[in-house]
Amino acid sequence: MSNHIKRLTSPTGWRIAKKENTFVTKTAPGPHNSHAMPIAVWLRDHMGLALNMKEVKKILKDRSVLVNGVVCTDPKMGVGVFDIIALPKVEKYYRILRNKKADYVSVLISEEDAKTRLSKIKDKTIVKNGKIQLNLRYGANIIVDSQDYKPKDSVVLTISGDDHLKIIDHFVYKEGNCAMIIGGSHSGKVGKITKIDIIPGSIANRVYLKDIKTDEDFDTVEDYVFMVGNSEPAVSEWGI
Repeated sequence: MSNHIKRLTSPTGWRIAKKENTFVTKTAPGPHNSHAMPIAVWLRDHMGLALNMKEVKKILKDRSVLVNGVVCTDPKMGVGVFDIIALPKVEKYYRILRNKKADYVSVLISEEDAKTRLSKIKDKTIVKNGKIQLNLRYGANIIVDSQDYKPKDSVVLTISGDDHLKIIDHFVYKEGNCAMIIGGSHSGKVGKITKIDIIPGSIANRVYLKDIKTDEDFDTVEDYVFMVGNSEPAVSEWGI
């Protein structure tokens, strides 16, 4: 399997120079899909913290980069929406978001904010001894005792210290709550859900929202909706 793809065919959301070189690092299979940005591209092309792949590998080998509280050493590891990237040696912390053009952007946050992350519940299953397992969008799985958590809800998780992956907040996917759009023509918008239209069959459900900044009404497909709060958004720095 190739470790590279041609820059001309790389996802537009990476925002990299298409003709600077022929190839660019390919995203390894992992918690996100192939459109996730490799940490090597983030370090070199986005942040300018490395000039070439040799420097990227040195930074990662020194265990200087944490993704969602875990040391990252694989330059091909993909990072996606709401991932937290920490550079503790230089005291810099970032949240990955999508802007209005659906491009990945890195929002500088505080060390305190970097101790938690938002994650969407992709699915839930019953495992051994009847316990409930939440399967999260970024690849993690956690065991919970409550039936209150449902797919398409979001949870706030701790990603540092002894309470790693402990749920500290829960945002329900329902009308009246706040969501961020992470794809499509309305990418980057934050709004309150006004209606959820369940469509029978294979057609995607539609979600109708009101922009919290402009009061504009818009709609999108359900897959692009990421819950970020209840009556008010829980995240204040959007980077858009």
